[in-house]
Amino acid sequence: MIWLKKHHRIIVLSILFVSSIVLNEIDPKMISSMIVMTTLTILAGAHIFKKALMDIRYRIIGIDLLVSIAVIAAFIIGDLFEAAAVTYLFTLGHILEKGSLEKTRGALKALMDLKPNMARVINQGIETMVSLDDVKIGDKILVKAGEKIPVDGIILEGFVSIDEQMMTGESMPVDKKVADKVFGATIVQSGYLKMQAEKVGDDTTLSKIIHMVEEAQDNKAITQKFMERFSSFYTPLVVTIAILIFIVTKDIRFAITMLVISCPGALVIATPVSFVAGIGNAAKKGILFKGGESIERLAKGDIVFFDKTGTLTIGKPSVQRIKSYGLDETMLVKIASVGESYSEHPLSLAIIDYAKELHIDLSDKPDKTDLVIGKGIIFSYQGKDYQIGNRKLTKNLTTDVVKDIKDFESSGLTTLILSEGDLVLGIFGIADEMRKDAKAVIQSLKDMGIKETIMLTGDQPLIAKHISDQLGMDMHFASLLPEDKANIIQKYKDSHHTIFVGDGINDALALSYANASVAIGGLGKDLAMETADVVLLQDLNRLIDAIDISRKVRLNMIENIGFALIVVIILMLGVIFNVVNMSLGMLVHELSVLIVLINAIRLLKYKGRFHEKRTRTE
Repeated sequence: MIWLKKHHRIIVLSILFVSSIVLNEIDPKMISSMIVMTTLTILAGAHIFKKALMDIRYRIIGIDLLVSIAVIAAFIIGDLFEAAAVTYLFTLGHILEKGSLEKTRGALKALMDLKPNMARVINQGIETMVSLDDVKIGDKILVKAGEKIPVDGIILEGFVSIDEQMMTGESMPVDKKVADKVFGATIVQSGYLKMQAEKVGDDTTLSKIIHMVEEAQDNKAITQKFMERFSSFYTPLVVTIAILIFIVTKDIRFAITMLVISCPGALVIATPVSFVAGIGNAAKKGILFKGGESIERLAKGDIVFFDKTGTLTIGKPSVQRIKSYGLDETMLVKIASVGESYSEHPLSLAIIDYAKELHIDLSDKPDKTDLVIGKGIIFSYQGKDYQIGNRKLTKNLTTDVVKDIKDFESSGLTTLILSEGDLVLGIFGIADEMRKDAKAVIQSLKDMGIKETIMLTGDQPLIAKHISDQLGMDMHFASLLPEDKANIIQKYKDSHHTIFVGDGINDALALSYANASVAIGGLGKDLAMETADVVLLQDLNRLIDAIDISRKVRLNMIENIGFALIVVIILMLGVIFNVVNMSLGMLVHELSVLIVLINAIRLLKYKGRFHEKRTRTE
């Protein structure tokens, strides 16, 4: 019977069950009735009995053993229909449960199905289709429109539009050019690219995501562990009570019926199915939970701390304002970019990038340069001496320049001064650009009932205040070292459930101190994917969905546990007052398991607040 396909098996068993009902009404003692009922019991119960024997071997008292005892007892007392009905209903429930559980794990299967099988490798100008397992680091690969990128790598040639939805949850395609990183399993929608493989096999981002989701679905939450411990004590207790009932009443039917309906099937499955469904839904949205315990901790959070750089901001400084004193602005940027041309400092790169935006020729280099640590750069260009840096580098500033600098700084801008000797030529206001969704995220957190949003940063107070005020945060702390951030979080933990959101790279200490930690990891940030409880693969706005999903999973779990307990209590009372028999009890029991599964599956249909908000605005 086990070898039959699932739907064929249900059909055969159902025909035998209907026949058993009819024959039981006619005469349960007829030879034909006994043959049909016995056949149904054997076919439907084979896997139950096999599992029960395995449980005995490993000293486990599980639901299969309880059902097996009940079926054997029913045969002993001559109630073949009861035995047939119990095995059929239990097997039907098991098949439906398995299908429902497979549905909750569908997100993991979808991720695994993303993996391409082949890659077009270029070797000495010749294109060859090879198995994905044969791709090596450094291989040159060609990917055409409509094809999946086979591995992680960097673009050597081409300009493409890539669909990264299944990995990040972002529905809009992303444009990529030479030197940009690309990730395996994403799809080239238009254009073509030649790339160099940088990560292959289990090192690709997709493989690591799949591994994280697998671990998360196996990582048990505190509530789930408690329920499993509870059932390990509960099941033997039920067996003991059934034996005592038989000793006292001498009524084996009553004792066995109590044994069957007390099975904690729905109770045992109540928590894991909720967590699996929630983890699966989140994974499709680019949210990776490390397990059920991470979900529980995030759901309880009532105060959220944010790192600034790379979290509330994009982590890349850019020129926001320029003030020129008598010099053409283009020439001002030209001279500044020449002076910064050899520097790798983020502020220097911001000026270089701004010059590129203005299409300024960057081929000119300074005649000589002198780096002044903590102040700036002194350089010569076309026979003139210049300097660019902070206030410590330039002296004798006029009142008007000082006023302009203070105006820049009050707006949260870091100021660089370009001067020729004591003559100030212009000032540059540079800032790390805020994430476009940061303000909306802060407001959404407040709408969700988060008590406080607090920014922790090592940046200077004026910049911290400006960003905090713009985002509408409740509080901010500036000029902090990593240990300072951790100490502040520790103080709040006495009275709050804390959540810390950082980039997962330089915030390891703060992430470890919070009750729940969230990393804005992004594709390719391996450390970010390993540090926190939750990793957001794409934008900050996914934080709202992550918290919302965690709360819905927790509520779903509570609903399932409550429902399962109520059903067991009602069935026990029904047996005591002689209104529930063994087969009816098993039917209600299996229906309760199915209802718990269906309730959990609802989590798979949750679209998320971010999705709903975007849908309304489009």
